Amino acid sequence: MSLELDIRVAARGLEVALRVDAGETVALLGANGVGKSSVLGVVAGLVAADRARVVLDGRVLDDTAAGTRLPPHRRGVALLDQQPALFPHLDARDNVAFAPRAAGLSRRAALDRADDLLARVDASGLGDRSPRQLSGGQAQRVALARALAADPPLLLLDEPMAALDRAVVPALRRTLRSVLADRTTLLVTHDPVDALALADRVVVLEGGRVVEQGAPAAVLERPRTEFTAELSGRVLVTGTLEPAGLRLASGALLPARGARDRSADGGVLPTGASARAAIDPARVEVVAVGAGRADAVDDVVASVDLHGATVRIRGALLAADVPVAVAAALAPVPGDAVAFRVPADAVAPY
Repeated sequence: MSLELDIRVAARGLEVALRVDAGETVALLGANGVGKSSVLGVVAGLVAADRARVVLDGRVLDDTAAGTRLPPHRRGVALLDQQPALFPHLDARDNVAFAPRAAGLSRRAALDRADDLLARVDASGLGDRSPRQLSGGQAQRVALARALAADPPLLLLDEPMAALDRAVVPALRRTLRSVLADRTTLLVTHDPVDALALADRVVVLEGGRVVEQGAPAAVLERPRTEFTAELSGRVLVTGTLEPAGLRLASGALLPARGARDRSADGGVLPTGASARAAIDPARVEVVAVGAGRADAVDDVVASVDLHGATVRIRGALLAADVPVAVAAALAPVPGDAVAFRVPADAVAPY
């Protein structure tokens, strides 16, 4: 089942055209408020669009030009969000059996299907528990089984792991990876690990529009927006290619090894071309200001934050992850002058 959508929601500044191929999992990425959940809402029939054409495997769910808008229960989609929202008066098994029963299956057949799906999401021992007896991770597994029970042509997942304890996320991610295989899915997430583990393709929204898309690893390794650079843990810089490297707008030169990278069409980026580079702060060194080093970039400290086991010193242009002891010795504060050294092999313009 493939999905084609072209929607506009003026009140939310959203204008998105997108296709999800049959059996493909597409992850929608973007900062808060860019419209990711609204896209799912339009597809599910829960958000009315000013302009919409939503087609699921040739079946029109929305067409504002023709006056067509199917109600949510007739769309053949299942939506799972951060909150499981299980029926409180039914145990886990009956929650999962609800959709097959509503579709006309006998109680015995519906319960058998529920048992199969609970086992598939690693929740087979939870069938007789009420929702209030389930932990967050357990309830989300049951909710996933319930969403799959109707065998929906399209599965919509809206940050399904955002409200869970970090300890249970890896197990649920493994479960999702198994059940999403060959299932047409549109996934909203903020987690780059989700995108890498679950998605065949990522689509990045900014300002309500698609700004980049592609295979997860390619988008995260060569980000084109500040958001995806931040998501991948890198700092995005832009400038002009010179024989020796990348000349930033500030005038600083970042030495680059192999500065003329191949472009998307197979050609070679020439000297003078506009280019980007995604810099890993772990490869950047803080050096003495005013040392006159050709490979150092003068900057001003913008923020200092703990970043895992290191301290990230972020400037207006670059950033460096340094050991805590080094940061303590430097004692940087916002507004201080700082100089960063980036090795040439850490700069790969594209």
